[in-house]
Amino acid sequence: MGRRARDRRRQERRQERGGDGGDQAGWAGGYPEIVKENELFERYYRELGIVPAGEWSDFMAALREPLPATLRITGYRSHAREVLHCLKEKYFGELRGLEVDGQKVEMPQPLSWYPEELAWHTNLSRKILRKSPQLEKFHQFLVSETECGNISRQEAVSMIPPLLLNVDPHHKILDMCAAPGSKTAQLIEMLHADMNVPFPEGFVIANDVDNKRCYLLVHQAKRLNSPCIMVVNHDASSIPNLQIDVDGRKEVLFYDRILCDVPCSGDGTMRKNIDVWKKWTTQNSLQLHGLQLRIATRGVEQLAEGGRMVYSTCSLNPIENEAVIASLLEKSQGALELADVSSELPGLKRMPGITKWKVMLKDGQWFEEWKDVPSNRQTQIRPTMFPVKDEEKLKAMNLERCLRILPHHQNTGGFFVAVLIKKSPMPWNKRQPKVHRKLPQRTGDTEVTAANSDNGSECITEEPTLAENEESKTMQELQNSDTEQSKKEGVCGPPPSKKMKLFGFKEDPFVFLPEDDPLFLPIQKFYALDPSFPKMNLLTRTQEGKKRQLYMVSKELRNVLLNNSEKMKVINTGIKVWSRNSDGEQFGCAFRLAQEGIYTLYPFIHARIINVCIEDVKILLTQENPFLSKFSSETQKKVKDMAMGSIVLKYDPDPEKPDDLQCPIVLCGWQGKTSLRAFVPKNERLHYLRMMGVEVFKAKRKEEESESKMEEEIQHRLTQTEEGMDVKDKEHDLVMKMEAEIGEESTHSPVESSTMEVENKIEDLDQSSKNANSHVSEESKDMDTSNVKD
Repeated sequence: MGRRARDRRRQERRQERGGDGGDQAGWAGGYPEIVKENELFERYYRELGIVPAGEWSDFMAALREPLPATLRITGYRSHAREVLHCLKEKYFGELRGLEVDGQKVEMPQPLSWYPEELAWHTNLSRKILRKSPQLEKFHQFLVSETECGNISRQEAVSMIPPLLLNVDPHHKILDMCAAPGSKTAQLIEMLHADMNVPFPEGFVIANDVDNKRCYLLVHQAKRLNSPCIMVVNHDASSIPNLQIDVDGRKEVLFYDRILCDVPCSGDGTMRKNIDVWKKWTTQNSLQLHGLQLRIATRGVEQLAEGGRMVYSTCSLNPIENEAVIASLLEKSQGALELADVSSELPGLKRMPGITKWKVMLKDGQWFEEWKDVPSNRQTQIRPTMFPVKDEEKLKAMNLERCLRILPHHQNTGGFFVAVLIKKSPMPWNKRQPKVHRKLPQRTGDTEVTAANSDNGSECITEEPTLAENEESKTMQELQNSDTEQSKKEGVCGPPPSKKMKLFGFKEDPFVFLPEDDPLFLPIQKFYALDPSFPKMNLLTRTQEGKKRQLYMVSKELRNVLLNNSEKMKVINTGIKVWSRNSDGEQFGCAFRLAQEGIYTLYPFIHARIINVCIEDVKILLTQENPFLSKFSSETQKKVKDMAMGSIVLKYDPDPEKPDDLQCPIVLCGWQGKTSLRAFVPKNERLHYLRMMGVEVFKAKRKEEESESKMEEEIQHRLTQTEEGMDVKDKEHDLVMKMEAEIGEESTHSPVESSTMEVENKIEDLDQSSKNANSHVSEESKDMDTSNVKD
C-alpha cells in the first residue's frame, strides 16, 4: 500500500510541475468516456418486446444510470441481527438530515423483497463517502465488516437465486458455477440457520471451472467458518457423478438443490460493466447457448427426484434464457416442470417469461424458424435456439413462470431466473448410472488425494450426458469415440465414458485421522470432549512429519471425500479447529484451539471454559496480554485453580440488559501464570467492539494519518538525496530511521492501534509484553491470523 501511495504522490507532483512534457490534459481527463449507446442492442430488444409498451425510454434511461451499491448482512442469524441493529441505530441514525455540498444525503433503504431487512441499497458514491466525517465513519464500518465477512457487497438481483432454492439445513446442495462466491455464501448461511446445530446434515459443494477463481471462492466461503462446504474444480458441463456410502453399499449422490448460475453474455450488467455497451453483439449469446444448455442438462441429471434447480443468468436475452429452458423441458419428456414462484419474494417486481422470440445474427439478419437458416449459418445457429412451434407443447411448458428482472422497475441490474422441479429420472437416465466397485477398507491414516495431478493429467469418469444429433460440435469433441452409436437422431443413449482433463495447482492430500490415533487422546482429555464428538471427521493436510493443523468436516462431506478421491479435484474443505503449540505439551496438550472453528467445537467442550462479562470481553479485545487483576472478581475466581494453556472465553447476553450486546460470543484464549489473553483476528476484534458500542473509528483514522505523514516525510527526504545514490537502499534506511523516531507504538501492537486507543485507558503494551509468559511467544508463531508478538 505504501509503494502505491508514493507512486501516486510522485505522479501528482509531476503534474503540478508540468510533468515530463506530456499532454497534461490527457492525464487530467483519464480514459475517454464510453458512450452508452448501442444501436444493435436497441433494435434487438425493441423487436423482441421484452419491455412493456410505453416503458422503453425508462428502460434505456435506467441502463445509462450507475448501479446503486447494495450490501447483504451475512453470518449466523443472531450475529446478523446485531449487525443490523448497529447499522440502523448507530450509522444510519447519524446520516439522517446530513447535508454534503448543500445536498441532503439520501438514506440507505432496505430491499423490500429480501427477508428480515438483511439487504440494503444506497446511492452514496465513494467520492461522497469521503467528504463527511459521518459518511467516512459509515464507509470504514462497511469496509471493516466486509473484511471479516459480516457484510457482503453483492448485486441485488444476484441474491434472488439462493432465496428461490428454498434451502433447508438437511439439503445436499451443488453450486455448479460458484465463483466468486456471494451466492455460495448465502447457501452456507441457510444451512446454518440454527446456530445451535454445529453440524447440519446438509452440505454445499461449490464448483468452478477456473482454477484461479476457485481460490477466490475459498476466500469467500472461509469467512463463514463452516465445516459443510467443499470447493471443487471441474467443468460444470461434465462434472463427475459422485458416490456415497449408504449402509455399506455405494450409491450415486443426487443433490436436493442445485444452483445453476451459468456463464452468460452479461447484458443485464451494463450499469456496472460499461464495456458491455461497446462490445455487445448477438454473437455472444449464440456462442454461449450450447454451453449453457449442456451445463443445465448436467445439472438436472444430478438432481434428486423432487429436488429443485434454479437456472439463472445476468442476461436479458431469450436465447440464453427461455430457449435453454424450453429445450431442456422438451428433452426431459415430462421429467421436469417449471415451478410457479409468483407468490415467493413478495415485493419483487418481475416480468413473466416470453413464449415467442426470434434469432438475429450480428449483421442484423433475423430468423424466425430453424428451416429458414441457410446451411452456411447452421454452425452459428442451432435448432434449440428457436421457440417450440407446437402450441400444446408450448402451453404445457409454462414458460411464463420464468422471471425476468428489468432494471427500471426497482433500480437494479437485469436478470433472469427459472426454477425447475424434477418429477422423475431423465429419459436417458432411466437406468441408474453405473456405480464403481466398492472401495476396500482402509487401515491407518485414511488418505484422500483429490484428482489434482499436475497440468495435463487425466482421470476416467463415467457420466450420464445428453447425446443427441442436435448438440454442438464442441459437445461432440468432448464425447468419447465409443459413444457414436448413441448419437442417432432423436435417440438418447446411455451415459458415455469421457476423459476429463484436470488443470491447476497440485493440492495437498486430505488425510483423516484413524480412530486409534494417539494424537487425539491428550486433546480429548485436556478439553473433556463429549463422547459424541465426531473424531473421525478430523483431518490434516500432510502425510509426513508433525501434524501442525487439525481440520474438521461434517460427516456427510467425509463420506463424499472418502468415496470419490480418484475422480474429484478438491481445492479446499474443512475448518481449522486446532493448531499445534510448540510448548503446549508441558501444559497437557500440544494443540490450542483455533478461533476459526470455535463455534463448531464449543458444543462438545466441557472443560476449560470461562464465562466472562461484557467488561471482561472489552479488556480482552483491547489489550494484548492483560493481567488477571484487571478482570472481574468472578473471572479471577474461575481461573485461579485452572491449569495454564488454551481456554474458551464465553459471553452470554443478559436479557435484562437490552442495551448490552444481545448475541453470544465464543473466543479462543490463553491462560498464563499472571495474565489472560484472547487469540482473535484483528477484524473480528473490531467487529465485536463495534457491536458492544466501543468507538474504534477515531483511532483507526489517527493511525492512517500517522502512516500517511510518515510516507510523506520519507518521500520529502528522498527528493533531497543525491542523484547518484541507490534510491532503494536510501529509502530502506529512511524507513528504519522514521520508525525509530516514531517509536515502538506501531511495532509492538498485536492489533491495530485502532483497538488499543479505543477508550484512552490502555496501558503501555511494551510493559505488558515484558511480563508475558514465554510460552505465548512460541505459540504465537503458529498463528496465521492475528500475528501476535510478545
